[in-house]
Amino acid sequence: MSNRKEDIRLGADIGGTFTDLALDVRGKIFSAKVLTNYSAPEQAILDGLAIVIRDAGISAADISLIVHGTTLATNALIERRGAKTALVTTDGFRDVIEMRTESRFEQYDLNLRLPTPLVPREDRFVVKGRIGAEGQQLQALDELALEEIGDIIAACGYRAVAIGFIHSYANPVHERRAREILHKKVSAPISISAEVSPQMREFERFNTVCANAYVRPQMADYLARLQHRLRQMGADCPVFMIHSGGGLISVETASEFPVRLVESGPAGGAIFAADIASRFGLEKVVSYDMGGTTAKICLIENYAPRTARTFEVARTYRFCKGSGMPISIPVIEMIEIGAGGGSIAWVDAMRRIQTGPESAGSEPGPACYGRGGERPAITDADLILGKLDPDNFAGGAIRLDTAAAERAVMRDVGERLSLKVMATAFGICEVVDENMANAARVHAIENGKDISDNVMIAFGGAAPLHAARLCEKLGIDRCIVPQGAGVGSAIGFLKAPFAYEAVASRLARLSQFDVAEVNSLLAQLRISAEGFVRTGANARITVEITAFMRYAGQGWEIPVSLPDELFDDDAICKLESLFRASYQRFFGRTIDGLDGLDIEVVTWSVKATDDRPPAARHRLTTGDRTIQPTAIRPVFDPATGATQDYVIVERDALSPGDRVVGPAVITERETSTVVMTAFDAVRQSDGAILLIRKGNPA
Repeated sequence: MSNRKEDIRLGADIGGTFTDLALDVRGKIFSAKVLTNYSAPEQAILDGLAIVIRDAGISAADISLIVHGTTLATNALIERRGAKTALVTTDGFRDVIEMRTESRFEQYDLNLRLPTPLVPREDRFVVKGRIGAEGQQLQALDELALEEIGDIIAACGYRAVAIGFIHSYANPVHERRAREILHKKVSAPISISAEVSPQMREFERFNTVCANAYVRPQMADYLARLQHRLRQMGADCPVFMIHSGGGLISVETASEFPVRLVESGPAGGAIFAADIASRFGLEKVVSYDMGGTTAKICLIENYAPRTARTFEVARTYRFCKGSGMPISIPVIEMIEIGAGGGSIAWVDAMRRIQTGPESAGSEPGPACYGRGGERPAITDADLILGKLDPDNFAGGAIRLDTAAAERAVMRDVGERLSLKVMATAFGICEVVDENMANAARVHAIENGKDISDNVMIAFGGAAPLHAARLCEKLGIDRCIVPQGAGVGSAIGFLKAPFAYEAVASRLARLSQFDVAEVNSLLAQLRISAEGFVRTGANARITVEITAFMRYAGQGWEIPVSLPDELFDDDAICKLESLFRASYQRFFGRTIDGLDGLDIEVVTWSVKATDDRPPAARHRLTTGDRTIQPTAIRPVFDPATGATQDYVIVERDALSPGDRVVGPAVITERETSTVVMTAFDAVRQSDGAILLIRKGNPA
């Protein structure tokens, strides 16, 4: 056996239904998909690890690096399963996280209900002391009151503390002093907003530090258990976490700032899709990731996913901005809906089929899993329609019960609507496909994009089953189902760079621009970002600097990319020119002709990334050999409204250039690709499957 241990790396992704593992042994991928263990999430990783090292013929000790992503932090926020948390804030601002921004995200809903804050009012404590918007101290911190608050927190058994003071992004001295005082009184971990999210807008900042504190004890315990049990198994190697911005951070950093792990799994999927886009030279891509619990849509341009500084968790109104829990951290921008293989189908008061957001998860799972689930899920409908082979699901590890799926679908949906079983199953799938198509349209429109000329990249255990139908609805002609699509996020973890983005809000009007002060701030952010990256990387580091700018008086700002260099005496002219060019691209015009209209920078961002070699390029091929499969299976076809014979092909049996004429189902261990009548499929040189609409030259 080779002793090149550095060439063996493991990616592990804990999802709401399945835990996916991808082991890269010197370029060869071994994968496993096991049901997520809710009571002990690390157990699923250990079970999957045993499978992949057995298949690869190595031991756990041969692994040099483990990259992990998880939805545990997200699920804890959505399901409100975090620690009892105390919030200490500035006197007069106790109710900020409850008042929110006072905007009505659904203007005409008379019964509008705002999301409940993470920290109830009785668990919020106020203290006198005030920092001004420019960082000046307006009122001294009341340290005696803080000591009394510390005694109360210690006596009441709080497991986490969040500190959020007004304008601490401009001057964190009060928050840091408050932490020192409380630390002497309480043993619970303390999070301060100046470190978790040093950005303007107190509601978003306070909510983010509360979320960090809320999940911190649970995530710290989990990560400690995971590392201990991995060492017991022999995997005594570094473990890194993928954060929501798509980079890698140490376990220690993740334990201190677990809110950075929210959306870490979907971020791995976006990195995976971006790598595929780069490999095939595709500049405009829509990434479609559908697993067991959720579906994610992400736009990728010029081989990089779109990013944002804030996002929302647990929206209470579908597609409705403002109806969720805002988290103010760097994140890969995507839209996520409760539409996975385990999403429950039901009938609403208007006798319409609905799907999700509730999911059967892995316990008990869809009815067809035979694990006690009785309610119909998307996987049950897919099985009834013939998309899945009941004897070869998850590589044969789970045998599916078609009769149980039919009973569940008819009892909860079909009989209520007087439909036959096949029509009911099709209705369920059609609703979920339309929901995903609508989500993609909304996401594209919000970003000013038309995605009909994009290439779709579909991955996740359920996405290849639905991708062709989604392409039909969106008018997309080409879709790539990559090799290892069923565990795409886990593979994406192995593609992720060591990266960290440090942000800070410092309001700087161009008319009053202080070059020395801004250069000092950017130098501090650079040291912070590079410091995080250096914990796991020794390669050369690339730095990206972004200023979030606006016309003075506007309510929101746009990102403006800046060169990686110090500002000089010509800084004002350069910033104004770059801002106007970016504003023109965003809105089609600049605002001119208003006397005295100033431009200002609101937030500065420095992102450090270790350099990675570019991906090897491949060229998409339309195939030159049409194969003639012999196996067939009846599958419901939307084009005819009835079942018809689909040819069945094993993915591993295809050679590069082989073309499969639709309708067909291409099977593999972790998923199946449904090739509808309107499409053909061609195996590419890297093992990917390209779906091409008939008549399209690709």
